[in-house]
Amino acid sequence: MVLAAGMGSRYGSLKQMDGVGPNNEAIIDYSVYDAIRAGFGKVVFVIRHSFGNEFREVFSAERFGGRIAVDYVYQELDYLPAGLTVPAERVKPWGTNHAVMMAADAIHEPFAVINADDFYGTEAYQTIGSYLSQLGDSKNRYCMVAYDLNKTLSENGTVSRGVCGVDAEGNLTSMVERTQIERMPNGQIVFHDGGADEPLAEDTPVSMNLFGFTPDFFTYSKEYFPTWFEANKENIKAEFYIPTMVNKLINDGEATLRVLRSAAQWHGVTYKEDKPALMAAIEGMIAEGRYPRDLWK
Repeated sequence: MVLAAGMGSRYGSLKQMDGVGPNNEAIIDYSVYDAIRAGFGKVVFVIRHSFGNEFREVFSAERFGGRIAVDYVYQELDYLPAGLTVPAERVKPWGTNHAVMMAADAIHEPFAVINADDFYGTEAYQTIGSYLSQLGDSKNRYCMVAYDLNKTLSENGTVSRGVCGVDAEGNLTSMVERTQIERMPNGQIVFHDGGADEPLAEDTPVSMNLFGFTPDFFTYSKEYFPTWFEANKENIKAEFYIPTMVNKLINDGEATLRVLRSAAQWHGVTYKEDKPALMAAIEGMIAEGRYPRDLWK
């Protein structure tokens, strides 16, 4: 599942479709390519009607050479469970877990969730694909790929990351969203969102929204969303994030989530200024033989 409904407010354009490869490939192209190599058989794009036609014309099954099944679902502000209505002043989307809920009728097997604008790397898809392929009809057994914090920063501004707590068995104990993380001139990584600078270790495991779920996650989300909605409807900026749902299920003892560590360098385009570095990194990976120069030939 590719979360592609966001417009990228900090980036300033529809970055999901922005070319970063030598033949104008988008990050999505590399994500789908890596997913196919890792054994995934279907991709579901979560998009919005405002750019749906353009998106479907570009990211079609034909684009990917028929190597993977393609489906599309839509996330809109008024796509709410029966009995709930959009508050008058609400304009902001309902968040990543609301986006996941939109695919309940399209996905019936273990699945991975990714952001459209994050370049996770081949290893991440192989790691999560291997874990999901062993689940069969299991329930309540989830996973995520966590990155070392120092490999997920931007040189062009602060970033938001889900800082993870992990127990001795490798399972998630907590995920706390930190919204203003950056490397300071003295080299230390800190977050500012608590009011004062608080340091974070270089290898702190962080979430980049690369999760693996079984279909029961849809049921839990649908059941809990009305409760979350009632508690947050007066806050016109509140969002129903994936970590919100994950933390609840873990705290309630309903599910476990295995944290799969990746030593890979993450790449993304949080800001427009990040794009040249990503393009250079892709050229480097092509030179190393990790990707073909023409991805879909």
